[in-house]
Amino acid sequence: MASPLLFIATVILAAGISTINGCSTTEKASLLAFKAALSEPYLGIFKTWSSDNCCLNWYGVSCDATTGRVTDINLRGESEDLIFEKAGRSGYMTGKISPEICKLDHLTTLVVADWKAISGEISPCITSLSNLRILDLTGNRISGEIPADIGKLQRLTVLNLADNTISGKIPASIVNLESLKHLDLSNNRLIGQLPNDIGKLAMVSRFLLSRNQLTGSIPSSVASMSRLADLDLSGNHLSGSVPSGLGQMPVLSILNLDDNSLSGQIPSSLLSNQGMGILNLSRNGFEGTIPDVFCSKSYFMALDLSYNNLKGQVPASLSSAKYIGHLDLSHNHLCGTIPMGSPFDHLEASSFSNNDCLCGNPLKTC
Repeated sequence: MASPLLFIATVILAAGISTINGCSTTEKASLLAFKAALSEPYLGIFKTWSSDNCCLNWYGVSCDATTGRVTDINLRGESEDLIFEKAGRSGYMTGKISPEICKLDHLTTLVVADWKAISGEISPCITSLSNLRILDLTGNRISGEIPADIGKLQRLTVLNLADNTISGKIPASIVNLESLKHLDLSNNRLIGQLPNDIGKLAMVSRFLLSRNQLTGSIPSSVASMSRLADLDLSGNHLSGSVPSGLGQMPVLSILNLDDNSLSGQIPSSLLSNQGMGILNLSRNGFEGTIPDVFCSKSYFMALDLSYNNLKGQVPASLSSAKYIGHLDLSHNHLCGTIPMGSPFDHLEASSFSNNDCLCGNPLKTC
């Protein structure tokens, strides 16, 4: 007769194997409800969602190897995966993201991106997924507002909602996402102002909010985001002056503020910052002269100051720059002789056109 201890051990082992080998019926039901709310007619990725074990060979679904809990949903409509290569096309999906997804409370990654036609709103229950680290819904037709309690997702490192039709204001709670490293809300219909305390997002390295309808000024607190490398606020309705502190940020190398209603003088710190590689301030209302602060360590892949109200001369120190890949000073009120030097050798007349009285190579002789 088998010992009671051996029997108990066998039961425990069997239970463990059952857990490891398959997801729970509850989580499977949530996934099937998520699937039922979507339609993907060309690739057949949901045809793999048919076996009893949703942790095994369900396309885009991953589970924890120990607990069997669903941890990742990774569905991208633009992919180099074999299923896309065989179909010879990118993905297309309609429908909505079911709130049933919120019952997967161990979810760390939710990617439903670049399917072009998924609509509906982001369910507020998404903020209950306390383990979520990546939320990427880019490239769809999602509407409505960003959930007001988005700041509850304390472990979130990536928030990408770009290329949708999301409206409303940026929730004040977004500044509480203390683990956030990548924020992309570009190409939506967001209105209102940036939160004044947006600088609390101390871990963010990419902050992309271009092509919205944001108003107000750029908060000075942005300058305290010490890990920020890429800031894009272009294509909005921002006004006021540019905080000089932006030019003193230690790793900021890409700054796009073009196509706004910014005014005042260009902070000299933006042009003297030796780490700045791409600076686009075009199509604003900047006035005054271009700060003459370039040096032998200045290295700009792109410097665009076109379509402003800048006066005076082209800074002589520009000729000492190590490299200027693309320079556009057109459509201003500049005068005088264009400096000579290697940064100017490859530039065309269009870089200096439509000013008041510029002359010299590559324009007409003075």
